[in-house]
Amino acid sequence: MAFAVFMHRADSIYDDSPAERYQFPRQYLSRVTSSIGSWIVYLEPTKVRNSRGYFAVAKVENVIPDPTNPDMYLALIEPGSYIDFSSPVPFRADNGPVERGLLNDAGVLSGRAQSAVRALSPEDFRRIVEAGLPDDVSILPRSDDEVTPDILSDERLVYEFDRPIIQSLVSRKKRDQLFRRAVLAAYDSTCAVTGWKHINGGGRAEAEAAHIKPVEFAGPDSIQNGIALSGTIHWMFDRGLIGFSDDLDILVHRKVNDRQGIESIINSTGKLLAPSLAAHRPHPAFLAWHRSFHGFEVEH
Repeated sequence: MAFAVFMHRADSIYDDSPAERYQFPRQYLSRVTSSIGSWIVYLEPTKVRNSRGYFAVAKVENVIPDPTNPDMYLALIEPGSYIDFSSPVPFRADNGPVERGLLNDAGVLSGRAQSAVRALSPEDFRRIVEAGLPDDVSILPRSDDEVTPDILSDERLVYEFDRPIIQSLVSRKKRDQLFRRAVLAAYDSTCAVTGWKHINGGGRAEAEAAHIKPVEFAGPDSIQNGIALSGTIHWMFDRGLIGFSDDLDILVHRKVNDRQGIESIINSTGKLLAPSLAAHRPHPAFLAWHRSFHGFEVEH
């Protein structure tokens, strides 16, 4: 199994969409090709201000020439495999780099650390993923949440050394828990429409993590495909009663009967209360999918 690290930054000059594709130049073709069918970890470079470090894991499905750019290639991410880390992992820990395979024989960081695509040892993969997707998930799904079937089940990937890790990556129930934790952390457990933040006596948030493009339509478990919403707002969003423009204006669908009632609980800005970190804000492609699916009319 050829694990790998793919570097990515939110302001990348490349046409990347981490949950769907990774664009790269020819010089990395052999390295990326060797990762086909395997899991990779995304890393935001340390030179990026407030770097997220290692921030997600995904599985590479295929590599193809970029049809829009003859000098570039695309690593296509297997639908349903991408998931953001609920706890981003810094590049360095107290005892040095988390990716220990970057150390040379003298214990010094080697030049490989600058490579945008590089092989990752099984031990380093396990260490990073265990830190990014901890078993102790403090923000659990609602007890009556519906559990959908696992969507990834390639038993050939499950080796003895990483069996628990791969099981976490392919378990729908576990992914739902981790997605909820990551989204609520990004939104500070606050409903992005109402601005309400309700925490019960046990420290549990009332807000839920809503997929913008649902899993059943190949929507990824990405923070950019998620919004923290209170239960009622989540219900309305899933049924297309409310939506969002690319500029994050809150839209009320024309088919709504009690428009005044809905508008009365929308926060005073009339906009989605998005995370401050650009990499955590809803991706326009997912918002556009939701509007199109539910028949919203957006004025331009």
